[in-house]
Amino acid sequence: MQPNTIDYSPGIRSFIPLLYVAWADGLLSPSEVKLIDQQINSLDELSQSEKEILRGWIDPADWPDSQVFKIWVQLMRESARESETEILKSIAALGKVMAERAAIEGRSAWQGGKTYQALKFLEEELGVPGVLKFRAIQPKPSDGTGKSAANARAIQDWLDGPAGDVKGRVKKVLSDPVFSYEEHLSKEAYRDRALLWLKLLGEQGYGSLGFPQEYGGKDDIMEYAAVFEVLSYHDLSLAVKFGVQFGLFGGSIFNLGTKIHHEKYLQKIGTVELPGCFAMTETGHGSNVRDLETTGLYDPDKGEIEVHSPTYSAGKEYIGNALHGKMATVFLQLIVQGENHGVHAVLVPIRNDSGDLLPGIRVEDNGRKLGLNGVDNGRIWFEHVRVPRENLLNRFGQITLLGRYESEIPNPSKRFFTMLGTLVAGRLCVAMGALSAAKSAITIAVRYALARRQFKPDNKSVETLIMDYPSHQRRLMPKLVEAIALHLALSDLIQVYSQKGRQNNRDIEAMAAGLKARSTWFATDAIQECREACGGKGYLWENRFADLKADSDIFTTFEGDNTVLLQLVAKSLLSNFKEDFNDAGIFGIIRYLGTRVSDRILQLNPVYKRKTDADHLRDPRFHLHAASYRERKLLHTLGSRIRQMFRKRITPYDVFLRTQNHMIILAQAYVDRLILEKFQSKLDSLEDPVSRKVMEKVYQLFALHQISNHHDWYLEQDYFEGVKTKAIRRHVERLCADVREDASILVSSFGIPDGLLSAPIAFGRM
Repeated sequence: MQPNTIDYSPGIRSFIPLLYVAWADGLLSPSEVKLIDQQINSLDELSQSEKEILRGWIDPADWPDSQVFKIWVQLMRESARESETEILKSIAALGKVMAERAAIEGRSAWQGGKTYQALKFLEEELGVPGVLKFRAIQPKPSDGTGKSAANARAIQDWLDGPAGDVKGRVKKVLSDPVFSYEEHLSKEAYRDRALLWLKLLGEQGYGSLGFPQEYGGKDDIMEYAAVFEVLSYHDLSLAVKFGVQFGLFGGSIFNLGTKIHHEKYLQKIGTVELPGCFAMTETGHGSNVRDLETTGLYDPDKGEIEVHSPTYSAGKEYIGNALHGKMATVFLQLIVQGENHGVHAVLVPIRNDSGDLLPGIRVEDNGRKLGLNGVDNGRIWFEHVRVPRENLLNRFGQITLLGRYESEIPNPSKRFFTMLGTLVAGRLCVAMGALSAAKSAITIAVRYALARRQFKPDNKSVETLIMDYPSHQRRLMPKLVEAIALHLALSDLIQVYSQKGRQNNRDIEAMAAGLKARSTWFATDAIQECREACGGKGYLWENRFADLKADSDIFTTFEGDNTVLLQLVAKSLLSNFKEDFNDAGIFGIIRYLGTRVSDRILQLNPVYKRKTDADHLRDPRFHLHAASYRERKLLHTLGSRIRQMFRKRITPYDVFLRTQNHMIILAQAYVDRLILEKFQSKLDSLEDPVSRKVMEKVYQLFALHQISNHHDWYLEQDYFEGVKTKAIRRHVERLCADVREDASILVSSFGIPDGLLSAPIAFGRM
């Protein structure tokens, strides 16, 4: 409980300026907390109760609320009015004045010589600014010009949205020396380091953000995803381990379990007192979760579920936290009274508190991997392991005391997809994490290109910046603008998902699947392009591309293989298409035919097909119609193909095989339209006029580059003529040159701290 103003003794008041500036300037890192705590403990001038109050104020998991800050500000203002301006430049000096003032008010003496010296020491060690300097803080210029700094900051605030505060706090934590990069770590040392980092984040309350308040969290999936995004700027092994512990293991218990599980486990998971893993994927059944081999046979006599891996291929594969975890959420075929009720999740302890494997548990290390070697991936088998009936995560299905299976969702197929749908947050985080890696690569490559010179004209004495070569702009600028477009789409979807809570929503699942595929494939492509754009310098480990490439590569296949995910997206679109017809009846058919007629008229319009003026080509209405037309056309033709095959009595499985590639292309068109639409809608929320002008060019380049990428399809469909595709290509090149002028501002708007970016070539050190 925080003390009232009248309880602020001279000793407590002396620390208020230091703590106010430290907290208001960001977030105290673990090393800073430890340093302040040591100084507080060493002061015999402070009573034990004073020390307890000050310790509470430096706890990152429970930092002072707004009311406490208001009291601090009031006290500092009162003392500042009576102090010389010079005193306000020193935190320690103002603290001394406040303490002396409190002593006079209380008619007591303050013996605070040691406290004053401790405050001076902390002020110097922490490098905190004076109060006057703090009040005058403005966004820091990234390139030395006030104009660029204002634009970069305005764009960053727009990109960060409501999660900006938590992102800033996490960046502050990661700037602590304990999170520094270290070269040539062994696999074991790297894993130990990642576990240490994970525990530090858990202690500061970041792991619990998505959990309800009664279990130490904030019930805020948006802030949780923001933490994952920032961790991915730093170290993807840490981000993945964070996601496994809190998102997959903790998330499975939160989303699939009920109150009994929440009360028993969530608090311990959030602090990493209970490290765990998410055991779904099997060696023999990767993406095919429905046909997992692991069984859970219920024994009614003992009230236990017997978990068993019947074959080698039933072993749980690539399980993160397998070597550090004490418990696993195991996905298995639940068998009750001789009937298989499909895939369910059961909590299975795998280690005791000493770290020893429990009887019947077999774990093998996956060994060194292409990347993410800080994650302890392993294989797990279960040999007739028994757990209590209560260990079944029973939100969607339970075993009663009488030994019967019950579910509010009687259809096994619907129950299966409803259960998996609750885990959509993992896909969103993976998508954002991959994008963070891509942003890091783009930032490094752009900054290098703005500093590196190569070749010169005969009449010039200075070599040309490589960013001024059109070929280099063509390589990097489309990647830069697509990163921004993806960020806006993902941020918007995360916000929508967080507002929907745990409601099952097929549209959100489809969007998450599609954006996960697009973002992770984009990251793989962008990081490679950026590495090549940095030449031999990009090949050096110190410049980050080695780890960015290796660590992000797996993102394309975990949390759902991208190709499989796109098929799920297409199936969702077909289901919606069918429902629209069935629900709307004749009116749905009329609307459908009206759209077809409208598209046909446009196709037959030679003026539209050949229209090449700048106003038209940069018009958002043209971009959206082109993207929507492609999606509609692919959906209608796919539906027609499927309908014709069914009429010929071709089996559903063969129909799926024959239309698989068509489905993937449809899903990609859907994602293209989705991102474009989100970008257009988000532009309206950018209030700063200078930043808005910059982002309009970014949007235009993204939109036209996306259309240009599919120019062959548009030509095949007679939507464009050749003269129009040529004009679009010329506009793309012109916009690349335009966006190049703001490239420094745009990469600065990502807000990646220098310490996390790390690459020497990003700071002019060639």
